Amino acid sequence: MGYYDSHQPSRQKEKGSSKKVGISSFVGAILGALIVVFSVPVLANNGLLPYNVAPKGEDAMEAMVGEETETVPELQSVDVSISSEVIDAVDKVNDAVVGVVNVQQSSGHNFWERSGEGTGSGVIYKKEEDRAFIVTNQHVINNAQEIDVTLSDGSRIPAELVGEDVLTDLAVLEVEGDKIDTVAEFGSSDTLRAGEPAIAIGNPLSFEGSVTLGIISAIERSVPVDLSGNGQPDWNAEVLQTDAAINPGNSGGALLNLQGQVIGINSMKIAQQAVEGIGFAIPSAIAMPTIEDLEEHGEVRRPQMGVMIRSLQEIPSFHWRDTLGLPEDVSGGVYVEGAEPDSPAANAGLQEGDVIVALDDTEMKDAHDLRKFLYTEKSIGDSMEVTYYRNGERQTADLTLEQQIF
Repeated sequence: MGYYDSHQPSRQKEKGSSKKVGISSFVGAILGALIVVFSVPVLANNGLLPYNVAPKGEDAMEAMVGEETETVPELQSVDVSISSEVIDAVDKVNDAVVGVVNVQQSSGHNFWERSGEGTGSGVIYKKEEDRAFIVTNQHVINNAQEIDVTLSDGSRIPAELVGEDVLTDLAVLEVEGDKIDTVAEFGSSDTLRAGEPAIAIGNPLSFEGSVTLGIISAIERSVPVDLSGNGQPDWNAEVLQTDAAINPGNSGGALLNLQGQVIGINSMKIAQQAVEGIGFAIPSAIAMPTIEDLEEHGEVRRPQMGVMIRSLQEIPSFHWRDTLGLPEDVSGGVYVEGAEPDSPAANAGLQEGDVIVALDDTEMKDAHDLRKFLYTEKSIGDSMEVTYYRNGERQTADLTLEQQIF
């Protein structure tokens, strides 16, 4: 009991002292605030503060920049003309791309009694006096009893078949030209590079004038084609590969560059469920000479060696040395799968297993090189020296080219 009673007087003393300290602090805070309020205007007027003090009601922006303020410029609307290279290219060619109708006539006498119609596309490439000429795919007009052309304005006119070529899958049609004003310009496919933009125009599923955009996926693709229907490839089509959408009805339409020039004639696509974006077009470098021959002769007259070939790159590399006996310095060539009886190649002694590496001292790296050399550098009746390897031995043979019959 004594312990607690002895501290009571001292606690009351401390409590009284605390009250005095609190009052002093409160009075000091009020005096400090009054000093600040009255001293700030004086300091501001004398420029002793690092900032400006804005009087009540004055715009904050004016206070920050002083009495001389800059006027914010008035916003103005701008008219923008939207255009693109793709739109310009399409506008240039669109009216020159037409529909091609393969009419299968039945034995009936009524106009609606027909066994069916196949549709594709075509490109108007020339107008001469009162006639116009159209290129399309051979498979579009194959076995047609009548051929109609649908123009961009929806009118439908009859067409005549000038000529067709099954190897390049091209055909030329002729129509009256009084309703035709636009003719497509052809460009060079030889200068194309993978990755360049490509525009496909055609009539897929009868949707006239459809445009799709993609790129050139690859150049100089060699695609095996079965022409006889026996399940075996009879020919390797030299085509451009593109991922621009090509669907049924696009066949025979135009593949364009950004200048609006036709660089290919859309021909086919790989139609498998697991495959997307692989379409093919006949390069203009192949199409133009074919078109000229079809106009002049109704067919393509080509020189031939009479050999069945494939590129050496299609054969596994270990066969190059172990089976064919090719030396190490051979990096390309054309493998001979066989020679037609009594053909120029057979008469010159070429046979299965030979690897052609040069024609007239021009190096042949693949089958594309061989065909291109024959069709652009040689004519029917020309003589030619063939350099080839047989069982590792380099040999030469002379032959005379004949007209190709297919």
